Amino acid sequence: MLKCADQSLYTGVTTDIDRRLKEHNECNVKGAKYTRNRRPVKLAYLENHDNRSSACQRESALKKLTRNQKLALINS
Repeated sequence: MLKCADQSLYTGVTTDIDRRLKEHNECNVKGAKYTRNRRPVKLAYLENHDNRSSACQRESALKKLTRNQKLALINS
C-alpha cells in the first residue's frame, strides 16, 4: 500500500516492490495513472504472498477496507 503526496492510499500487487515504487514515482508510462498526479508516493504497508492469486485476493480485501481501517493496519 502506498501513501501518496495528497495523503491518499493506493493498493496494488507486484513481484518487485523496488522496481514498482520507482515506476510509480518516476515513470509516466508504467506507473499507475492514479499515482502520476499524486507524487511522490511512499511505501506504507507491505505483505508477502506465496502466489499471485492469493496476493490479488488480499488486494481486493484491502481495497474494501475503510480509510480508517487501512490506516490502523499501516500503524499496527
